[in-house]
Formats: sequence, C-alpha cells, structure tokens
Amino acid sequence: MDIFPKKFIKRRKINLSENLQILFLRMMSRLFASCYPPLEAFQVLKWDKHLAPPAASISRALKNGNSIDASFLQANFHHTIVGYLSFVKSNGDLEGSIKKCLFMFENRIKYRNKFLQTVRYPLTLLFIFIVLLYVIQLFVLPSFADLFQTTAHAPASLVFSILIIDLLFNAGLTVILSLLIGFLGWRIMKNKLSIETQIKIIQSLPVYRKMVKLQTSFHFSTHFSTLLKTGMPYKDILDHMSEQRQLPVLSHYSVLIKQELIKGIAIASLLSRFSLLEKQLTGIFQNTQNSEALAKDLSIYAELLTEEIERKTMKTIAYIQPVFFAILAGFIMFIYITLMWPMFQLLQTI
Repeated sequence: MDIFPKKFIKRRKINLSENLQILFLRMMSRLFASCYPPLEAFQVLKWDKHLAPPAASISRALKNGNSIDASFLQANFHHTIVGYLSFVKSNGDLEGSIKKCLFMFENRIKYRNKFLQTVRYPLTLLFIFIVLLYVIQLFVLPSFADLFQTTAHAPASLVFSILIIDLLFNAGLTVILSLLIGFLGWRIMKNKLSIETQIKIIQSLPVYRKMVKLQTSFHFSTHFSTLLKTGMPYKDILDHMSEQRQLPVLSHYSVLIKQELIKGIAIASLLSRFSLLEKQLTGIFQNTQNSEALAKDLSIYAELLTEEIERKTMKTIAYIQPVFFAILAGFIMFIYITLMWPMFQLLQTI
C-alpha cells in the first residue's frame, strides 16, 4: 500500500541544458540510424547518467499513452524541438523529425552564441561610454563653467558641448533602458498577448520582422511538404498545423487559411494576405498543381530558406561591431573636440 497517493506525488522537474538536449537528439539520431525502435533507444540512452533522466521521463510518458511531443515537453525540452515533434503523429517520420530538430536547434544555438559574442564588447563599451558621459556631465562641465565665469559669457562652443553631452547621455540611457524594458516586457507578456497583437508588434520591428518572416515561411514549407507526402488533403494538413501550439504564428495562419478554404478560395491567393509569409510561397502554389511536385517544390524552397536565414543572420552579425564602433568613435571624437575647443579659445585670450 502506498503511503502517498499518486496524485500527491510531484516529480522533480528535469533541468536540461541546451548542450545536453543537443547530445540527446544526436544520440537518438544515431540509434535510429542503427535500426533501434524508439522505446529500445530510450533504454539505451539510460546507460548515460546525464541522459538517463530525460530518457526515463520520455519512455514513461510514452508508455502512459502520451504523444512524442507531449513526452518531450514533459521532459522539459525546448519548445522548438517540441514543435517539430508535434508533427510526428501525423507523418510518422520520427527519425527524420529528430534529424531536423537536431539541425535547427544546433543552428539556433550557434547563431545565438555568435550574436552574444559579437555584441558583448559593443555593449561593454556602450556602458563605459555612458559612465564617461556621466562623469563629464557631473564634474568636467561644471569645472569648465567655473573657469569661464570670469569672462563676460561662456563661449558658444562650451554651451553647445554641454547641450550635446546632455543629449547623448540622456539618449544613451533611454536606449539602454528601452531595450531592457522592451526585452523583459516581451518575454513576460508575450504569452499573455493575443496572436494578432504579437504579429503587429513583430511587424513594427524591421530586422526582427524579416527573420520571423523567413522562419515562419520555412516552418510552413517544411511541415506542409512533409504532411503532403503522406497523401493528406490540404484541409487535414491545415488541421494538424493549427493544432500545434509551439509555433503560434503558423497555427494562427493555418486556422485563417482553413476558414477561407471552406469558402472555396484558392490557397495561393490566401497566402499573399499574410505579412509574415514570403510572397514566393504564393508563386509555388500557383505554378504547381500536382501534390507530389508541390511537396518537392516546398521541400526545396525550405532548403533555400535555410540558406537565406543563415546568410542574413551572419550578415547582420558581421555588421554589428563595425557600425557600432564607427558610431561610438565618432561620438568620442566629437566630445573630445567640443571639450578641447573652449580650452583652445581660452589659451588665445592669454
């Protein structure tokens, strides 16, 4: 007889690092390539003490009748991984989905780490620059003002310097606080906002909007192509895409497309209405009527989008440091000149 009823037993939440998730997916992919069935693969993964907790959790959830995506969600895997696996129950391709999960998640981590490494020094310099402006504003400029009190009036260059330094300090502080508040606010309020509001916010952010547009188009092409290969009609495909919750924009668009398809509107004309889908998708659906050819075209287009996402991400990262350093250097030179110019004028009067 159990002392505590099962409903009162709370399992400890599994803490999975991103590297451990990548290792887990990589080992699963190798085991599937070696023809291990899923449950046996999870048993093998238990041999590794680091992989044993998530493997045991997923294996137990599967035995209890949970889907593969719900099992991975219960084991605390990242939502992008869960999102990919949510289509396994429709296409039955667990091995292929694991490979795609691994590829996309590794790229996600690589680009994010590259971005953080790139912005680390600019942010540090920006912080030092703001502190420097504060010190100049608090100590240097009052000293200059006292120095010129003996003259009839302060030089126009000094007044201009004080105005510009005040402006730069306030602008820099406002930018930092706005970015911090905006980032934290988005993380906290994102799930509480309606999907329509989220899309409007995304549309107002130029660079981020383009990346989300590419990613949404990639997910649409990949999952539509994969499900189309199983022989599903469009309506069933959209049903499966709308039911998943890990990709909310894709789910929202799928619901809207499905509603319009029922009215007899062609899917090609519908895709052009959505701001976070690439226009090329409309052309693919217009030019391809055969389901097999359409699945192939969408799969190829998804690969092209992968290359485009990588190219734009690396290009954006490559521009961050040079542009920031050039702007910061210009500000430093300007402040140096505007502070030295009153001293030069003072020396001329001696």
